[in-house]
Amino acid sequence: MPKEPKQIKFQNKQNPKASFDLITLEDLFRREGLDHKPWELHRVNFYAIILITKGSGRHTIDFQDHQYKKGTVITIRKDQLHRFHRNKSVMGFLMLFMDEFLLSYLEQLEALKTLQLFNEILGDPVVQLSHKQLQTALLQVERIKEEYLVINDEQSLGIIRSELHILIARLFRLKAAKTAGIKERQYLREFINFQNYVETHASEKHKVKDYAKLMGLSSKTLNKVVRSIVNQSAKNFIDEIRIKQMKRLLIQTDLRVQEIAYASGFEETSNFFKFFKRITMLTPEQFRNSQK
Repeated sequence: MPKEPKQIKFQNKQNPKASFDLITLEDLFRREGLDHKPWELHRVNFYAIILITKGSGRHTIDFQDHQYKKGTVITIRKDQLHRFHRNKSVMGFLMLFMDEFLLSYLEQLEALKTLQLFNEILGDPVVQLSHKQLQTALLQVERIKEEYLVINDEQSLGIIRSELHILIARLFRLKAAKTAGIKERQYLREFINFQNYVETHASEKHKVKDYAKLMGLSSKTLNKVVRSIVNQSAKNFIDEIRIKQMKRLLIQTDLRVQEIAYASGFEETSNFFKFFKRITMLTPEQFRNSQK
């Protein structure tokens, strides 16, 4: 049966008072005494930015492999499942932070932009930097590293926060230029609220009208909101989130398929099978076995 992924909480052993941490990938792979193995599927309760400075390989986020090379930036959202792959030749930086480290200090619009960078639904979690863009990013990371590991005085966390905000803004600019879905649009705030509702209630609410009622909108308006941001119907979006959550249950628990069907809101297991296979082209058992 599948092994439940480790739930990783933010722990900063270098600076316990800080809700930010900076680790080199080399150190991460060499560390002993970790409460989890980085190359096994795990869920994090913080945001992460991975910057590759040497080597190539792949990183898995929510069951999808993403290729990387020198200059690749990978963004990982809070509560996502992900894993590294063993690679002795890769070098780079891993920046971790809790949402309050940045968001409580930003204006609402800036906070919204920051969250967009980490929202895989609004754009690819991988950004490829040019040589010049990589050099600019490395200068910022080196300044963060110096403040964090060398200077480390009363002003350091404030400076790190500012540098990280600038780095995220630059990455957002690159992603927004290539992905129409994360450009500023009229209904972006409403869409993100809808996404949060679906991710919270997908197991018991499956209809567009249910979410429209929660948001005080008509079903027609909600469909307009979703189409304006991700160019699909609200129903298709709900189904995508439901499938993702079903996949997580298949991978991260030892529940029988019948139990997962019930937990996902299906009264009949046969309807769960039909729904899952129609969207993924696999039966639930085939998907579970493919992840072993």
